[in-house]
Amino acid sequence: MTNDVTGKTILITGTSTGIGRATALHLDQLGYQVIGTVRKESDAQDIQESASSKLRVLLLDVASPSDLFQFQESLEQELGNGGLWALINNAAIGFSSPLEFVALDQFRQLFEVNLFGLLAVTQICLPYIRQEQGRVINISSTASIVIAPFHGPYSAAKIGLNALSNALRLELRPFGIQVSVMVCGSVQTPIWDKGGALARHLWEEQPPEATQLYGAQYAQLGSFFEQMGHKGLPPKKVAETIDHALSSKQPKQTYYIGRDAQQFRLLNKLVPERLRDWLILRIIGLDTQSPRP
Repeated sequence: MTNDVTGKTILITGTSTGIGRATALHLDQLGYQVIGTVRKESDAQDIQESASSKLRVLLLDVASPSDLFQFQESLEQELGNGGLWALINNAAIGFSSPLEFVALDQFRQLFEVNLFGLLAVTQICLPYIRQEQGRVINISSTASIVIAPFHGPYSAAKIGLNALSNALRLELRPFGIQVSVMVCGSVQTPIWDKGGALARHLWEEQPPEATQLYGAQYAQLGSFFEQMGHKGLPPKKVAETIDHALSSKQPKQTYYIGRDAQQFRLLNKLVPERLRDWLILRIIGLDTQSPRP
């Protein structure tokens, strides 16, 4: 472990709530120089009141070109001639929808935040990370390894994140930069409530056919994910795992965080596809029929 954090600067996106906030406060307590990003001034004030005077906050909507331009200038002012030990890409949004009726503008926005915005921030930060031979840590989800019905939009974005991370790891290896992915299971964060609220709003705009075809199953899925969110790990558990990826000389390429993440990993690796589909539906409560051979 490389426990000396003196002079090491960490940038974390999406620090207003959940994993991002918990990680920013945890690393701040450990002595890192933390720079967090939030979208609103009120969120910046809130996290600064809970942290040490060292923690800095920048305003950034990762899906906004103008914000990204201003962020690049602000980061240059913050770092000066210094480097960046790590970037933690945490900012994300999520919602569920039947793919037959998903609003394509919302689907595109999900990718703008979860994938394109993530890459834009990474491109801005890499020259500073290369200077330190530092790390990139991307926050993914079990939605990227086990696909649930109506979760296609979010899963597609997280699968893309995993692929981007793997390619980035290989491309940056000659520069001594290590890339890790955090595949998180259920974590008690506001993304469950935010995603549920957005999904309900989008559902209200669906045509009557959507309710006729998918209404009962969609409601069951919402109930299942609400229960998962309440039973999830506290965000600090993810923050502690991130600390390992920051301080270990040989961090893992992929961390599976939570018992459900470990179980879904085994399910994805060991169970045949047809049986896996049946098990996923059964776990959610959508199907009790035996799988066909």
